[in-house]
Amino acid sequence: MTADAGRHAQRTAGPDEELRGDKLVGPAGGLVPGGLDAASLRADFPIFGREIDGKPLVYLDNAATTQKPLAVIEALRSYYERDNANVHRSAHSLGARATLAYEGARAKVRDFIGARHQGEIVFTRGTTESINLVAASYGRANLHAGDEVLVTEMEHHSNVVPWQIVCGQTGARLRVAPLDDRGELILEQLERLVTERTRIVAVAHVSNALGTLNPVREITRLAHRRGAAVVVDGALAVAHLEVDVRDIDCDFYAFSGHKAYGPTGIGVLYGKAALLEAMPPWQGGGEMVLSVSFEEATYDTPPHRFEAGTPHVAGAVGLGAAIDYLAALDFAALVAHERDLLAYSEAALCSVEGLRLVGTAAKKAAVHSFVLDGVHAHDVGTILDHQGIAIRTGHHCAQPVMRRFGVAATARASFAAYNTRDDVDRMVAELHGVKRIMGRCGT
Repeated sequence: MTADAGRHAQRTAGPDEELRGDKLVGPAGGLVPGGLDAASLRADFPIFGREIDGKPLVYLDNAATTQKPLAVIEALRSYYERDNANVHRSAHSLGARATLAYEGARAKVRDFIGARHQGEIVFTRGTTESINLVAASYGRANLHAGDEVLVTEMEHHSNVVPWQIVCGQTGARLRVAPLDDRGELILEQLERLVTERTRIVAVAHVSNALGTLNPVREITRLAHRRGAAVVVDGALAVAHLEVDVRDIDCDFYAFSGHKAYGPTGIGVLYGKAALLEAMPPWQGGGEMVLSVSFEEATYDTPPHRFEAGTPHVAGAVGLGAAIDYLAALDFAALVAHERDLLAYSEAALCSVEGLRLVGTAAKKAAVHSFVLDGVHAHDVGTILDHQGIAIRTGHHCAQPVMRRFGVAATARASFAAYNTRDDVDRMVAELHGVKRIMGRCGT
């Protein structure tokens, strides 16, 4: 994707607005030009041509992974059929072509999230590996006994466990900012928890379990006033919001390709150049060194210092194709479309007797978690699956969130660009009958 001059324009948003490229979109979606024809968009995704148990597929598990457009699938196939080779230092044509494609994808990511330099973009296996890299490299080098790492009560396990590990290794302490009953951060308490001992604040841009959209720009300002570094888990944000890392001013930002219409096994860590340059390697091997003897090794500069071994070249190529696909959409229309689905599905879900939404933040991405009285979430998911409807059930790798709301698991419906109101109607129609079905089964 070439840089869009309007995409990361610096503008001031009001208290009830969020920056979306060159447009300010209010909490109700606001007025947007044109529109998103989701029904036609589905033709770009081959998987929607299949059926489940003889029923047309309704896919509402996008917070776990999105489906892939034909453009991404063809990019992967073309790479393997025409350009497959290892990258960097190859003397042959295929190696040069593979390197151009790999580094070209890095440039697309840079532009997509508004990074300043290509060297600030590190390819990883996904959000989990990106956060582990920061914890193991930056965390070990900068945390000491008595220091504190602050996370929130809504974090995915991937933004909790790596910090627990590094705190155990360094003697630092993990602290937790609480949520209110709607699933929103209590910012006053978070601010009080950021002290002179705080070295790292790690926060989700969007909660995978609740859909809550966090004010990461404001949190970054609070943390920086105390000298703390900010790590943002952007796994559920980049395909649904305009993300500008320079506007947020976070120190690190992590996301996964597979949640943004790209392949599995490829992810991104953005880090400010000065921080990456000061960080020691996380893994050792080929590609991340300039010279090696049995006495010592001289490490390469970022991002290569953090990409030991043969990288997932095809994954990077596929991610680049996914970014191109997203860039071709009217992103303001996409945001408005998902907000419409969120509001429409909330009203429809609340019509189901005994259904309770878990997470009702004022600002949410297109995610609804819910429980149904007397019916386990896994049973809800199984019954819907027999009708061709794919939702997520379980604790969503966010067990502290489940404990906060007093549930073992929830059912979760999450939306993407290709979803429609008809998808919502089919899901809700089946939910109305779930209790009747479970009653016949004796539960």
